[in-house]
Amino acid sequence: MTETALPTADPAAPPPPGGGTPKRSYAKLAADESREDFSLRYAPHSYRRWSPTMVASTALGGIAYLADFAIGASIVFTYGFTSGLASILCAATIIFLTGIPIARACAKYGLDMDLITRGAGFGYFGSTLTSLIYASFTFIFFALEGSIMAQAMHEVAGLPLPVGYLLTTLIVIPIVFRGMGALAKVQAWTQPVWLIGLVLPFVILAFHSPGLFGDFTHFGGTEGAGSGFSWLGFGLGTGVALSLIAQIGEQADYLRFMPAKTEQNRKRWNLAVLAAGPGWVVIGAAKQLGGALLAFVALEAVGKTHALEPIAPQVEALKPWLGSVALPAAALFVVVSQIKINVTNAYSGSLSWSNFFSRVTHKHPGRVWYIFLNLAIALTLMEMNMFAALNKLLGFYSNVGIAWIAAVAADLVINKRVGWSPKYIEFKRAYLYAVNPAGFGSMVIASTVSILAFFGLFGEYAEAFSTFIAAGLALVLCPLIAWATKGKYYLARPNPVNGPDADVEDITATHTCSVCETAYELPDIADCPVQSGPICSLCCSLDADCGDACTKRPTGEPVLMPLPTVRVS
Repeated sequence: MTETALPTADPAAPPPPGGGTPKRSYAKLAADESREDFSLRYAPHSYRRWSPTMVASTALGGIAYLADFAIGASIVFTYGFTSGLASILCAATIIFLTGIPIARACAKYGLDMDLITRGAGFGYFGSTLTSLIYASFTFIFFALEGSIMAQAMHEVAGLPLPVGYLLTTLIVIPIVFRGMGALAKVQAWTQPVWLIGLVLPFVILAFHSPGLFGDFTHFGGTEGAGSGFSWLGFGLGTGVALSLIAQIGEQADYLRFMPAKTEQNRKRWNLAVLAAGPGWVVIGAAKQLGGALLAFVALEAVGKTHALEPIAPQVEALKPWLGSVALPAAALFVVVSQIKINVTNAYSGSLSWSNFFSRVTHKHPGRVWYIFLNLAIALTLMEMNMFAALNKLLGFYSNVGIAWIAAVAADLVINKRVGWSPKYIEFKRAYLYAVNPAGFGSMVIASTVSILAFFGLFGEYAEAFSTFIAAGLALVLCPLIAWATKGKYYLARPNPVNGPDADVEDITATHTCSVCETAYELPDIADCPVQSGPICSLCCSLDADCGDACTKRPTGEPVLMPLPTVRVS
């Protein structure tokens, strides 16, 4: 990837065109795009130099986490094999289907999940709530993955768990601080070790104790659920597995760097987006079932508590071939896996917090400062032993997460196709209402009703199927509200030059922001009556004094268009 830079606060920097000084300059860390990675804005085509295959392989490196092992084992131990299997497969199907349109939109428009959400039915400030939902996903799962790594360090080196929690938090900071380039290298370098560690236990099990595969299918769990199918167990188990639905946001943080789709790369592009977007859950579901199998095999030897911790089942599975080396080998696999996912959790969390605070405070100190906020919350959760309350925590979270993702998917699949929503994703403050009731309203209603159901207000079956209630309401309400409002709250004013069918040459035309005096590609630029010229999306977000004057003009009245055009060479 090439590196581009935002305005710099360096006093030695050359003056801007015309001899003046920019109206806004950014702090050194916020101005360094090798670290910032366009955290609050559109990823320009000039920056998207990776091949589709490279983007996909890097994105899939972020799903190395072992929380899938713990989640799958927890579901099967609680609800038995049959109900657990049905739960995992059902959740994977829902996650896959909702992830397809989101992944394609992120890759096509070069936008992360927050910016997609803005233009897919939530509005400029409506998506601040989803930024918090996404941020909570990253620190909850960072804490879960960090707990698993600390357990491995405790087993292999006797390191006290509180110290292990701190170490697992500190170890990712230098990598995440350096941005996407460093993340890509880490994912590539560690991939061979991870793949060997992932497959080897199952190979050993197949040769050493093949009969255990059949025994596993008759496992009735440890809570007396039995090996048969239970509707209550199916619903509750699906709710736990669906807590992973917001993972598509982390995949989007990679997919936004996908190059433009052309006739030459169309097949590779489609396949890469499918694999790196919703395709993660295919591997994820297999890991959940595999984790449950290994936990079942280790149950008698280590007991229930340790069987739910991925390190112990790994050791038991490796012992027949590796003997005394099984423990350090398993620990290496766990540590590598957790570093691969937690650099992604920390990176995505910093993006989400940055998006949230830029809109609330109109300040942007830089993405890297929010790494420390995200990790501090995750460390607190680890020290509180959140691993012990895994099922309840994830079951509750999934009600909110699925309401959000289902509403966005409904807008992309239904509203945009029937014309209730603009055909393209408009993410800039200058063209958006603060809140769009179509997406935001449907998410709030769906998550509220489902949370009440989750806490038993509507009976035990509604409690078990609360996530289905959240998904169903969001999928129905988003198009219904968009139809009832005739799509009025999607665009506060039309964008005459940034429509849905612009070709790559039009998109890569650059315009100079009248505030920071730096050139940006067309999708990142709006026309501003207060500045009497074009303004980039970030400067627009940070303006606290304009009073949203551009969106208060009569509908259909252009402000300053057309903008002057400069082609990228």
